[in-house]
Amino acid sequence: MNILKGDYVFKKERNMGRQSKHLYINLPVNHVKESIAFFEQLGFDFEKQFTNDQAACLVIDDTITVMLLSLRHFQSISEKQLVEAKKASEVIISMRVHSREEVDELVEKAMAAGGSPFKEKQDHEFMYGWSFQDLDGHLWEVFYMDEERSGLS
Repeated sequence: MNILKGDYVFKKERNMGRQSKHLYINLPVNHVKESIAFFEQLGFDFEKQFTNDQAACLVIDDTITVMLLSLRHFQSISEKQLVEAKKASEVIISMRVHSREEVDELVEKAMAAGGSPFKEKQDHEFMYGWSFQDLDGHLWEVFYMDEERSGLS
């Protein structure tokens, strides 16, 4: 069953196909230590066991981590030409939070820590979001969705 709200389509069936137990996102960064400091100011933790001068394991939640990899380390894995994230988009990382206030709080912390705005706040009645760019230009979209109003509950 699909639920259509404006331009958004949501599927009620969540158990289709193989389900991953953990999602790892790998992002190239110019300076691992500066990236760690930036995300710590936003309130995120790092898995110390998997953090060193070449990589930092940013914990989003129990099932999602972002590996912030030095350009050299990322290049050794990818072997493809890197995208300069401040000039071109390679990915938009969207993160759902628990309230509209949490959206504002997280993006305001990002700006205070040296991030830059990406888009103005978006209010679609049942969904509210705001976006920022991290120190390397990666796009982060933070949003809250009212499940009752969206039809997902």
